[in-house]
Amino acid sequence: MRHYIGKKIVAALIDYSIIVIIDFYLIFALGEPVAGEPESYELNDFPALITILPWFIFTICFEYFLGSTLGNGIMGLKPVAQDNQTIKITFIQSLQRHLLDPIDMSFLGLVGYLVMKSNSKGQRLGDIWAKTIVIKYRN
Repeated sequence: MRHYIGKKIVAALIDYSIIVIIDFYLIFALGEPVAGEPESYELNDFPALITILPWFIFTICFEYFLGSTLGNGIMGLKPVAQDNQTIKITFIQSLQRHLLDPIDMSFLGLVGYLVMKSNSKGQRLGDIWAKTIVIKYRN
């Protein structure tokens, strides 16, 4: 079984580049200037939670409703249930996959890369927890 690790890395870079750009815009548009630091903005308390929305929409919602994130779709990849590759993943599986993204992406993605390389199914920690694998569905 091929693991498409390079394609997974590119897909993650696409997804998280979009999320970071949107988050920067939200902080700039909704944040308050930082005193004494020109061109610096911050969001505090409850408004800061709005920066979670792009992550939630572009990872979990896209994956659940459309079958893959934007990056995975561009790369021709999609997550499926590990025990039955014809079954679309559930909302809970998508949530589990992405709740562990911070760990998988720590140390510039080294943790996720090493886990994928050492796993016979090429799974990240989130995939192992959610019992999913990522397959190629088109060229």
